[in-house]
Amino acid sequence: MIIGIDIGGSTTKIIGYESKKLLCPMIVHADDPKASVYGAFGKYLDENNLKISDISRVVVTGVGSSFLSDDLFGIETVHEEEFLAVGHGGLKLSGLEKAVVVSMGTGTAFVAANSRKREVEHLGGTGVGGGTLIGLSDRILNMRHFDDIIKVAENGDLTKVDISVGDISSKKISTMLPSTTASNFGKLDDLASGADIALGIINMVFQTIGVISTFAAKLVGTKNVVLTGNLTNVPQARSIFDGLEKLYEIKFIIPENAEYATAIGAAMSGAEEL
Repeated sequence: MIIGIDIGGSTTKIIGYESKKLLCPMIVHADDPKASVYGAFGKYLDENNLKISDISRVVVTGVGSSFLSDDLFGIETVHEEEFLAVGHGGLKLSGLEKAVVVSMGTGTAFVAANSRKREVEHLGGTGVGGGTLIGLSDRILNMRHFDDIIKVAENGDLTKVDISVGDISSKKISTMLPSTTASNFGKLDDLASGADIALGIINMVFQTIGVISTFAAKLVGTKNVVLTGNLTNVPQARSIFDGLEKLYEIKFIIPENAEYATAIGAAMSGAEEL
């Protein structure tokens, strides 16, 4: 079995890969990258009744992997460049040959991946991501727990927060619907509730990521955008990206196990099945 580990700033994701099958994904939250990878690996072995001798290679990637210089528990441990892992993992999960793969974490990265040409290119990124969502929610709403922010936003109303195209024009503008956002937080009502503001923050983060994704897709000549990373688990994400699909005629795909895409890409590189 090959083990792929994606060591991020606040979470570590681990997944097994054997005979072209993905096995038992796991996520561990920790602030210390080195401690989290050892803890995640030990927990993974224990919960899946595995022994060290069952593992032939460990492949690590992510920003926290730079802190790991030795073999993990004596197993051959290699490093994979993060953007390569993002691209390969996104294509594996989506079943596509070509796409823009978006890694939504604390910030957001965009890569162009093409399995036929065996190419992955880092297109760029934005500092807007999960860190933005939590930081703004902390300052504006005094809320730092991710799950609480998402729960509160379920009852939010964007018409109390954002200016829409319908608010500023009685005529149709290009292909935009009246509900299309013209300005995030441009109409922040004095009576806007915490739920309204929480939804406005979530909407702004995902719309920013989505719009940059469409520009990236047009740049490389594809209509497919594969969304990966922890933010894919936000319930409001799907409806926001659905609206952007209609506006830009781009297909946004959130595959199963999207949060583990980078770890999967790392494991695939270790199995030399890219």
